[in-house]
Amino acid sequence: MKVLAMDTSNQVMSVAVLDNQQIVAEITTNVKRNHSVRLMPAIDEAMKEAKMTPADLDQIVVAHGPGSFTGVRIGVTTAKSLAYSLNIPIIAVSSLEMAAFNGLYFNGRICSFFDARRGRVYAGLYKNENRQLTAVRDEENVLFTDWLEDLKKQDEPILFISNDLHIHKDNIKAVLGEQAEFPPDFLAVPRASALAQIAQTKAAEDVHALTPNYLRLAEAEAKWLEKNQEKRSHE
Repeated sequence: MKVLAMDTSNQVMSVAVLDNQQIVAEITTNVKRNHSVRLMPAIDEAMKEAKMTPADLDQIVVAHGPGSFTGVRIGVTTAKSLAYSLNIPIIAVSSLEMAAFNGLYFNGRICSFFDARRGRVYAGLYKNENRQLTAVRDEENVLFTDWLEDLKKQDEPILFISNDLHIHKDNIKAVLGEQAEFPPDFLAVPRASALAQIAQTKAAEDVHALTPNYLRLAEAEAKWLEKNQEKRSHE
Protein backbone atom coordinates (compact mmCIF):
# COMPACT_ATOMS: atom_id res chain seq x y z
CA MET A 1 0.00 0.00 0.00
CA LYS A 2 1.62 3.21 -1.21
CA VAL A 3 0.15 6.32 0.40
CA LEU A 4 0.51 10.05 -0.15
CA ALA A 5 -0.53 12.11 2.89
CA MET A 6 -0.75 15.90 3.15
CA ASP A 7 -1.62 18.61 5.63
CA THR A 8 -1.94 22.34 4.94
CA SER A 9 -4.63 23.07 7.52
CA ASN A 10 -2.46 25.44 9.58
CA GLN A 11 0.91 27.18 9.39
CA VAL A 12 2.72 23.84 9.28
CA MET A 13 2.78 22.21 5.85
CA SER A 14 3.60 18.52 5.77
CA VAL A 15 3.71 15.92 3.00
CA ALA A 16 4.62 12.26 3.43
CA VAL A 17 4.93 9.20 1.24
CA LEU A 18 4.60 5.79 2.88
CA ASP A 19 5.03 2.26 1.55
CA ASN A 20 3.42 -0.48 3.63
CA GLN A 21 3.31 1.85 6.66
CA GLN A 22 7.00 2.68 6.34
CA ILE A 23 7.85 6.37 5.94
CA VAL A 24 9.79 6.69 2.70
CA ALA A 25 9.85 10.48 2.39
CA GLU A 26 8.50 13.36 4.45
CA ILE A 27 8.71 17.14 4.04
CA THR A 28 7.55 19.34 6.93
CA THR A 29 7.93 23.10 7.20
CA ASN A 30 6.74 25.55 9.84
CA VAL A 31 6.94 28.96 8.20
CA LYS A 32 4.42 31.61 7.18
CA ARG A 33 4.29 31.06 3.44
CA ASN A 34 1.66 30.42 0.81
CA HIS A 35 0.64 26.76 0.84
CA SER A 36 -1.01 27.11 -2.58
CA VAL A 37 2.40 27.85 -4.09
CA ARG A 38 4.40 25.34 -2.05
CA LEU A 39 2.22 22.24 -1.78
CA MET A 40 2.58 20.75 -5.27
CA PRO A 41 6.38 21.27 -5.39
CA ALA A 42 6.62 19.56 -1.98
CA ILE A 43 4.52 16.64 -3.23
CA ASP A 44 6.67 16.39 -6.36
CA GLU A 45 9.89 16.41 -4.32
CA ALA A 46 8.62 13.79 -1.84
CA MET A 47 7.51 11.51 -4.68
CA LYS A 48 10.88 11.85 -6.38
CA GLU A 49 12.70 11.06 -3.12
CA ALA A 50 10.49 7.99 -2.73
CA LYS A 51 11.22 7.01 -6.35
CA MET A 52 7.50 6.81 -7.08
CA THR A 53 5.20 8.22 -9.73
CA PRO A 54 1.55 9.18 -9.12
CA ALA A 55 0.51 5.98 -10.88
CA ASP A 56 2.19 3.98 -8.08
CA LEU A 57 -0.09 5.43 -5.39
CA ASP A 58 -2.87 3.37 -3.82
CA GLN A 59 -4.37 5.97 -1.51
CA ILE A 60 -4.52 9.70 -0.70
CA VAL A 61 -4.87 10.95 2.88
CA VAL A 62 -5.61 14.56 3.81
CA ALA A 63 -6.11 16.59 6.97
CA HIS A 64 -9.51 18.18 6.31
CA GLY A 65 -9.63 20.68 9.17
CA PRO A 66 -10.34 22.49 11.31
CA GLY A 67 -7.79 25.24 10.93
CA SER A 68 -7.05 28.05 8.51
CA PHE A 69 -9.93 28.34 6.05
CA THR A 70 -7.60 28.90 3.12
CA GLY A 71 -5.14 26.23 4.22
CA VAL A 72 -7.82 23.59 4.73
CA ARG A 73 -9.36 24.37 1.35
CA ILE A 74 -5.99 24.08 -0.44
CA GLY A 75 -5.22 20.68 1.08
CA VAL A 76 -8.66 19.19 0.51
CA THR A 77 -8.93 20.49 -3.06
CA THR A 78 -5.49 19.18 -3.99
CA ALA A 79 -6.13 15.79 -2.39
CA LYS A 80 -9.51 15.41 -4.09
CA SER A 81 -8.07 16.34 -7.48
CA LEU A 82 -5.32 13.75 -7.13
CA ALA A 83 -7.64 11.02 -5.89
CA TYR A 84 -10.14 11.67 -8.67
CA SER A 85 -7.57 11.82 -11.47
CA LEU A 86 -5.80 8.67 -10.23
CA ASN A 87 -9.08 6.90 -9.38
CA ILE A 88 -7.85 5.85 -5.94
CA PRO A 89 -9.46 6.11 -2.46
CA ILE A 90 -9.23 9.27 -0.38
CA ILE A 91 -9.35 9.31 3.41
CA ALA A 92 -9.95 12.44 5.48
CA VAL A 93 -8.54 12.81 9.00
CA SER A 94 -9.24 15.53 11.55
CA SER A 95 -6.38 18.00 11.84
CA LEU A 96 -6.89 17.96 15.62
CA GLU A 97 -6.67 14.17 15.77
CA MET A 98 -3.47 14.31 13.72
CA ALA A 99 -1.92 16.79 16.17
CA ALA A 100 -3.03 14.74 19.16
CA PHE A 101 -1.36 11.65 17.66
CA ASN A 102 2.00 13.05 18.84
CA GLY A 103 0.82 12.33 22.38
CA LEU A 104 -0.29 8.78 21.63
CA TYR A 105 1.76 7.25 24.45
CA PHE A 106 0.71 9.75 27.09
CA ASN A 107 -1.12 8.22 30.05
CA GLY A 108 -3.96 10.69 30.45
CA ARG A 109 -6.10 13.02 28.39
CA ILE A 110 -4.61 14.65 25.29
CA CYS A 111 -5.86 18.09 24.29
CA SER A 112 -4.90 19.32 20.83
CA PHE A 113 -5.85 22.81 19.74
CA PHE A 114 -5.27 25.53 17.17
CA ASP A 115 -5.61 29.24 17.80
CA ALA A 116 -8.80 30.67 16.22
CA ARG A 117 -8.21 34.29 17.30
CA ARG A 118 -10.18 36.54 19.65
CA GLY A 119 -9.63 34.17 22.56
CA ARG A 120 -11.11 31.19 20.74
CA VAL A 121 -9.55 27.88 19.71
CA TYR A 122 -10.37 24.81 17.71
CA ALA A 123 -9.98 22.07 20.29
CA GLY A 124 -10.31 18.33 20.69
CA LEU A 125 -9.86 15.96 23.62
CA TYR A 126 -8.62 12.39 23.25
CA LYS A 127 -7.44 9.41 25.25
CA ASN A 128 -5.14 6.51 24.47
CA GLU A 129 -6.91 3.16 24.16
CA ASN A 130 -4.71 0.25 23.08
CA ARG A 131 -2.38 2.61 21.24
CA GLN A 132 -5.23 4.24 19.35
CA LEU A 133 -6.75 7.66 19.92
CA THR A 134 -10.37 7.83 21.01
CA ALA A 135 -12.23 11.12 21.11
CA VAL A 136 -13.48 11.98 24.59
CA ARG A 137 -15.69 14.84 23.38
CA ASP A 138 -16.64 16.45 20.10
CA GLU A 139 -14.29 18.95 18.50
CA GLU A 140 -15.28 22.53 19.19
CA ASN A 141 -14.66 26.10 18.21
CA VAL A 142 -14.80 27.54 21.69
CA LEU A 143 -13.57 30.27 24.02
CA PHE A 144 -10.38 28.78 25.40
CA THR A 145 -11.11 30.01 28.94
CA ASP A 146 -14.40 28.07 28.92
CA TRP A 147 -12.68 24.98 27.52
CA LEU A 148 -9.98 25.11 30.19
CA GLU A 149 -12.49 25.46 33.01
CA ASP A 150 -14.22 22.31 31.73
CA LEU A 151 -10.91 20.45 31.52
CA LYS A 152 -10.13 21.44 35.10
CA LYS A 153 -12.91 19.06 36.17
CA GLN A 154 -11.01 16.09 34.67
CA ASP A 155 -9.39 14.15 37.49
CA GLU A 156 -6.20 13.32 35.61
CA PRO A 157 -3.27 15.02 33.86
CA ILE A 158 -3.87 16.65 30.49
CA LEU A 159 -1.23 16.92 27.77
CA PHE A 160 -1.59 20.03 25.60
CA ILE A 161 -0.32 19.73 22.03
CA SER A 162 -0.35 22.66 19.64
CA ASN A 163 1.92 24.58 17.33
CA ASP A 164 0.21 27.63 18.89
CA LEU A 165 1.11 26.61 22.43
CA HIS A 166 3.29 29.69 22.93
CA ILE A 167 0.18 31.90 22.58
CA HIS A 168 -1.83 30.17 25.31
CA LYS A 169 0.66 28.41 27.60
CA ASP A 170 0.53 30.99 30.41
CA ASN A 171 -3.27 30.90 30.40
CA ILE A 172 -3.27 27.10 30.55
CA LYS A 173 -0.89 27.12 33.52
CA ALA A 174 -2.97 29.76 35.31
CA VAL A 175 -6.15 27.67 35.09
CA LEU A 176 -4.86 24.10 35.38
CA GLY A 177 -1.59 24.43 37.26
CA GLU A 178 0.21 21.09 37.69
CA GLN A 179 -2.63 19.26 36.00
CA ALA A 180 -1.36 20.59 32.67
CA GLU A 181 1.51 18.84 30.90
CA PHE A 182 3.43 20.02 27.84
CA PRO A 183 5.45 18.06 25.27
CA PRO A 184 8.92 18.96 23.99
CA ASP A 185 8.75 21.44 21.13
CA PHE A 186 9.38 18.90 18.37
CA LEU A 187 6.18 17.04 19.32
CA ALA A 188 4.09 20.19 18.96
CA VAL A 189 4.44 20.09 15.16
CA PRO A 190 1.93 17.84 13.34
CA ARG A 191 3.36 15.62 10.61
CA ALA A 192 1.73 14.05 7.59
CA SER A 193 3.15 10.61 8.38
CA ALA A 194 0.75 10.51 11.33
CA LEU A 195 -2.15 10.99 8.92
CA ALA A 196 -1.33 7.77 7.12
CA GLN A 197 -1.16 5.88 10.42
CA ILE A 198 -4.51 7.22 11.60
CA ALA A 199 -6.08 6.57 8.19
CA GLN A 200 -5.74 2.83 8.74
CA THR A 201 -8.70 3.06 11.12
CA LYS A 202 -10.84 5.24 8.82
CA ALA A 203 -13.16 4.49 5.92
CA ALA A 204 -12.62 6.02 2.49
CA GLU A 205 -14.69 9.05 1.52
CA ASP A 206 -16.72 9.77 -1.58
CA VAL A 207 -14.29 12.01 -3.44
CA HIS A 208 -17.11 14.26 -4.69
CA ALA A 209 -18.87 14.55 -1.32
CA LEU A 210 -15.79 15.22 0.79
CA THR A 211 -15.78 18.78 2.14
CA PRO A 212 -13.50 20.73 4.50
CA ASN A 213 -14.33 20.64 8.20
CA TYR A 214 -14.24 24.32 9.11
CA LEU A 215 -16.13 23.95 12.43
CA ARG A 216 -17.41 27.51 11.94
CA LEU A 217 -18.36 29.91 9.19
CA ALA A 218 -15.76 32.24 7.75
CA GLU A 219 -16.03 35.65 9.40
CA ALA A 220 -17.18 37.34 6.19
CA GLU A 221 -19.87 34.71 5.62
CA ALA A 222 -21.07 34.93 9.23
CA LYS A 223 -21.38 38.71 8.97
CA TRP A 224 -23.28 38.40 5.68
CA LEU A 225 -25.76 35.94 7.21
CA GLU A 226 -26.21 38.11 10.28
CA LYS A 227 -26.83 41.20 8.15
CA ASN A 228 -29.40 39.41 5.98
CA GLN A 229 -31.19 37.94 9.00
CA GLU A 230 -31.51 41.43 10.47
CA LYS A 231 -32.79 42.72 7.14
CA ARG A 232 -35.46 40.00 6.91
CA SER A 233 -36.57 40.64 10.50
CA HIS A 234 -37.35 44.27 9.58
CA GLU A 235 -39.29 43.45 6.43
